[in-house]
Amino acid sequence: MSRARAYLDYNATAPVRPAVAAAVARALTLPGNPSSIHAEGRAARAALEEARARVAELVNVRPEQVIFTSGGTEAANAVLSGDLRRRGLPPPARLLHTATEHPCVAAGHRFPDGAVEEVPVTADGVIDCASLETRLAALADQPLLLSVHAANNETGAVQPLADVAALARAHGRTLIHSDAVQAAGKIPLDMPALGLDALTLSGHKFAAPKGVGALVLAEGVTLETAFLRGGGQERRQRCGTECLPAIVGMGEAARIARATLDREAARLSDLRDRIEAGVRALAPDAVVFAAGAPRLPNTLSVAVPGLDGPAALIVLDLAGVAVSSGSACSSGKVARSATLAAMGVAADLAGGALRVSLGWNTVDADAACFLDAFERALQPLYKRRGQAA
Repeated sequence: MSRARAYLDYNATAPVRPAVAAAVARALTLPGNPSSIHAEGRAARAALEEARARVAELVNVRPEQVIFTSGGTEAANAVLSGDLRRRGLPPPARLLHTATEHPCVAAGHRFPDGAVEEVPVTADGVIDCASLETRLAALADQPLLLSVHAANNETGAVQPLADVAALARAHGRTLIHSDAVQAAGKIPLDMPALGLDALTLSGHKFAAPKGVGALVLAEGVTLETAFLRGGGQERRQRCGTECLPAIVGMGEAARIARATLDREAARLSDLRDRIEAGVRALAPDAVVFAAGAPRLPNTLSVAVPGLDGPAALIVLDLAGVAVSSGSACSSGKVARSATLAAMGVAADLAGGALRVSLGWNTVDADAACFLDAFERALQPLYKRRGQAA
């Protein structure tokens, strides 16, 4: 990537790694359909299954547990259709999800409104386990589906999934799903150890092409109804000829993410902390969201009282810095963050929130560029404060 700009919006999408682009290019030359039995088809099938194995390794499951989709939204919608089943359990009658879930969960389910409840979060954006336990006890006679994201896309707050799963297992009739889109490739994800029934992924968040994702199901867990019907591909759950180049790219990105996970986490957390320190030096009254919680190593969400967030985004963009105000899933709109509202952040402060998210191609020069541009974005605010004084 060119250093003419500092791209710091990896939580929206990560630039494709060169090795991934090369793998996609090679897959584009494979003429066969993975479902064909001739030599060309077998070559395509081998590439598909190699990618499946690499994605499976990223979350420590067997390859046959991975179903490829068009992305995290499709995968989450399938899980939240009400058709998820664990052997021996009745179908879920109610959905519980945290108040800070991505819209693909909060708005992507098919449960009746009266059968959906939000579980509150703390001021740091972490699920309130006491409230969850209370809700589970009150619904002890009902089969449930619980959806808790692994990490928040805006603040980077990491959820205590193992603790959540333990509470849900005590309930006995609860299926557990995690939207792991933001966590995959940034922190370790061991699906069996976490006790999850379903996990969903999106390739473009860890440097694969856009438009490919995966649904991962635990042993003994199925979808009663296929979410795309047709020729029987993807365990007859998601039929239709697979997008082989994108899937191969996701497999290669998963391989690299797994191999570099610890090293990149240490590098990016150090760089994030240096940016955070620089922000606090420029604006001592800056508020870092989820500062008291475990956070993704690459994510900083911050606001300065009185700073106009949309205006600051424009200043930063014109200065060659790409950041965001939060989720990039609202057709380019800048709206109040439901995540920050659920955390109890005042509307005027939330309106100035900026999200800086780093990745594989982020270097020290990008951090310096951001801090320089951020100082410029602060100047109108400090000018107003000086006039008011």
